[in-house]
Amino acid sequence: MAEVGCEEMSGNGELEESSAMEAPEIPAPPPIEMAEMSEENGSATMGSEAPVGPDPASFSIPPVAEDEDGELPADFERLWKAAHDNPQDFTSWTDLLQYCEQESHITASRRALVAFLARYPLCYGYWKKFADLERRAGYNNKAEEVCVQGLQAIPLSVDLWIHYINLLLGTLDMNLPESPKRIRSVFEDAVAAAGLDFHSDRLWDLYVEWEKEQGNMRNAAAVLDRVLKVPTQLYNTHYDKFKEHLSSHEPKQVLSPEEYEELRMLCRQSQKAECAEQAQEEEEEEERPPGEEEPTTLEGTDTEELMQKIREQVLVRRDKVYQDNEGEVRNRWHYEDAIKRPYFHVKPLDRHQLRAWHSYLDWEIAQLSEDTKDPNQDPNQAATEGSEVMTQPQERLEDAAVAHDDHRVRILYERCLIACALYEEFWTRYVQYLEPQSVDEARAVYRRACEIHLIYKPNIHMQWATFEERHGDLTGARRVLETLEQNLPGLAVVRLRRAALERRAGQLDRSEALLLEAVAESKEKPTLHAFYSIKLARLLLKLGRNPSRARRVLHEALEISPDNDKLHLNLLELEVSGDPWASAEAVQECVTRALAAPLAPHTKILFSQRGLQFTEGYFYTLRSVLSVYEGHQKLMTELGGTKRGAENGDEDAEKLIKSEDGSAVATHVPPTMPHVPITTPPPPVMGADMSAQAGYGGYSSWYQQPQYGSYGYQNTWNYNQGYYPPS
Repeated sequence: MAEVGCEEMSGNGELEESSAMEAPEIPAPPPIEMAEMSEENGSATMGSEAPVGPDPASFSIPPVAEDEDGELPADFERLWKAAHDNPQDFTSWTDLLQYCEQESHITASRRALVAFLARYPLCYGYWKKFADLERRAGYNNKAEEVCVQGLQAIPLSVDLWIHYINLLLGTLDMNLPESPKRIRSVFEDAVAAAGLDFHSDRLWDLYVEWEKEQGNMRNAAAVLDRVLKVPTQLYNTHYDKFKEHLSSHEPKQVLSPEEYEELRMLCRQSQKAECAEQAQEEEEEEERPPGEEEPTTLEGTDTEELMQKIREQVLVRRDKVYQDNEGEVRNRWHYEDAIKRPYFHVKPLDRHQLRAWHSYLDWEIAQLSEDTKDPNQDPNQAATEGSEVMTQPQERLEDAAVAHDDHRVRILYERCLIACALYEEFWTRYVQYLEPQSVDEARAVYRRACEIHLIYKPNIHMQWATFEERHGDLTGARRVLETLEQNLPGLAVVRLRRAALERRAGQLDRSEALLLEAVAESKEKPTLHAFYSIKLARLLLKLGRNPSRARRVLHEALEISPDNDKLHLNLLELEVSGDPWASAEAVQECVTRALAAPLAPHTKILFSQRGLQFTEGYFYTLRSVLSVYEGHQKLMTELGGTKRGAENGDEDAEKLIKSEDGSAVATHVPPTMPHVPITTPPPPVMGADMSAQAGYGGYSSWYQQPQYGSYGYQNTWNYNQGYYPPS
């Protein structure tokens, strides 16, 4: 199981692993020099409909009783507050749990365990501690409820299944006829949920030994038959136990009636053929005296020789299954060996461990793809009926092998999500695997990830919202984003996702209301307020077709952040994008406002250049153009723009040569290409949502110093080449 080998108390609540049975020595990897695996693979015994992951809808913890032990311990409230103030601090929780355990206070321990397991349900050791706490207090029913809740949260926990079974064995009255049936039913649930785990040997062994204790040798053999087809770490010990079990009992007591009668008839026919051949040989050698009859045979008796032949045939059939299973173990061994921490812990995994899980999943899925090409594959399943364990049809047993079915892939994903529960990439990968098969199952995985393990990870929540919107559940998408914003208030990308969702749904008023709310709530944070104001202005201008409201939003934002160059740029582009004849005065006001604002010198030069460009393109009189040009030149001189202009190429257009008297004169050098007046395009601020081009994760650039070089304003305006008088 995914927990085997856990030795850190802080991770799963146990100092060292406790088990119901002593595991035998771990064998060496299966030898490489083996016969090739059979091409026809049968089925692993667990059906694909068996539950794999927990259902959060059914996940609940027994309520805390407050009527025991009186007042809480002295330091409980302090430790409780520390854990709840920072619920992501795992150490605070373990300190609280350790203190409650030392105080032996059942009410405090209950409260702490309930709160802890709601946040870290994969810590199987604490479920065991919780159950033991209730059992020691005499509440056997509560102990059982705790185990059931724990198994809903972590159904692949072999240790927790064994703990639950031992609890039932210690509390149920086995003299009652329903008790064995219930134990067997729990065993079947356990092997269905966790029996395909590579480390599930102890669970299978416990099942076999319990059936033997009940005197059901046939059921014990049936369980061994099933585990022979499951690739586990101790696969070879199960075959040894089957052979020992077969040799210690009569075949009739071990085999199913159908298989026994089949093998008995085959062996008897074989014996008769051998006897007939032997009798014929004897007749040829010596004739029988007259009147002497042929020796009679006991048709109804089974000799020891016949029993031995039956055993041999049984092992011949199982040996092929064992060889196929050994090949599967050999294929998986190096993947399993690369996994060093198969249990849950809050400590990060190194890259080698993450890569090992990805490689293992890739291989298992590749095997599934290969097996689906075999049209003759016929999966077989085992089930129980009453008190008898049903076995597979024996005519199929010879061809049975380990199936690379979908259920096995899901089991591996669930194992991975125990060790890697805090990594979004594996949850996303699991959803991508399940979504083509079942939208509901994929949704359940998203729910487990976002509501239990990754509450504060925004990316997977937004992926879930996209998933719901893609499948037509807009209400679900809204709920996901609203919950995320409650957990992570102030995250701009979430609010924008909500607004975009409403816009795509045709609810423009809701989208506008969300941005208006964001603008109102962010007034104490000028940078964020400006960001939301620009988004709202774009919505009002481009979709609402209401430039006056967009203009008002930007004006109000500038009152709070007059030094925000992005606000000035967006307001300027709003005015430029309107009717050029009606907005000429508004454009000049924007430029004047920007030049008076506390902006950087090079930013002011950009605004002046943009104003000059607009004037030159749309003003009627040359007097107006020259007036704006003179103001621009004056600003360039005041802010040091002349040198900047020279660096950007003004001097490249004119070659300075010396006359005979030594004075420098400007001589125009004929250009290699016809001169085209520079027309710098406006900054793409109001025209397009740059964040949409960069994806939803591109908002970090908002908080960086703007790089105006991308707007195309590097070069100064070369209007003094024969168009404007030299200044």
